[in-house]
Amino acid sequence: MEKPRVIIFHSEVPPDAPPDEQDVLQQVDFVSQGLQTAGFETFSLPFVFSIPENTAKIHKIKPAFIFNLVETIQGSGSLIHLAPIVFEHLNFPFTGCGAEATYVTSNKIIAKKLFRFYGIPTPSWIDSENIDDNTIENDEQFLIKSLMEHASAGMDEKEVVLFSEKEKIKEILQKNQHNGTPVFAERYIGGREFNISMLGGAILPQILPVAEIRFSDFPEDKLKIVGYRSKWDESSFEFQHTVRTFDTLDENEPLRQKLSEICLLCWKAFRLKGYARVDFRVDENGNPWVLEINTNPCIAPDSGFVAATQKAGIDFEEVLARIIFDAINTKN
Repeated sequence: MEKPRVIIFHSEVPPDAPPDEQDVLQQVDFVSQGLQTAGFETFSLPFVFSIPENTAKIHKIKPAFIFNLVETIQGSGSLIHLAPIVFEHLNFPFTGCGAEATYVTSNKIIAKKLFRFYGIPTPSWIDSENIDDNTIENDEQFLIKSLMEHASAGMDEKEVVLFSEKEKIKEILQKNQHNGTPVFAERYIGGREFNISMLGGAILPQILPVAEIRFSDFPEDKLKIVGYRSKWDESSFEFQHTVRTFDTLDENEPLRQKLSEICLLCWKAFRLKGYARVDFRVDENGNPWVLEINTNPCIAPDSGFVAATQKAGIDFEEVLARIIFDAINTKN
């Protein structure tokens, strides 16, 4: 009896790709092993910047479904939504979030506008469209972020600083727009950082255990952010002292409940499916602020998402089964 076929589409990874792009190959191996154990025949293929070429591969293999691990196209996160657009156009089931959710969450300004529309708290921001209408209060400071790129791209902790002068922010926005690397300024929220993963279910997603990111032994004058070094440079101070912990809200059920409710609202408002992660800051007064939604977060063995599923007592076989169930049974 023939095994059902699955295409695992992933980003193209050139030999000289940076660590955040190389990471997808670990995800491919991990998912492929899991699917093969579950009885599938897997085909791992790069998603290329050619709709006819990708379409031909799909029609030739005729998969039962596609496992979508595409994080960049031609090295750019701004094109990430093209993969689910193709899968939807061809009417093939695929894992993770649909094209619309992928696009609106990857464009951080669109996401922020939708956060406000749905009453989801998010830090204020300044971009090239609204800068002339914004007034910066005396106690406000802003962090420069990439508009479309993920994995903390461009946020090297050695160079990141906060800005409180409108003219300086305007200068940076214009310079990056001219260079083809659009950015925006987001109000910096001090306090604590949390990542909350969600896994699809028959009715509602399961909110996985809350992970807090602790900035251990950071000097007082060092900005506490999860930047590029924290995620990818294992030899750096930031990587070694940025620690993921669970159970820190065991004695603060009201905050845990509030964060969970916001996660569910994000899931419904943005029509997420399969699996996702919401990144929060909680200020000194206990107010949560959503920084961003990560559709199809990293699913490598050492990822925060997998750590959260393990903390919840869910083995990887069940994780894959639930992601696949959402792919086949949930409309985009």
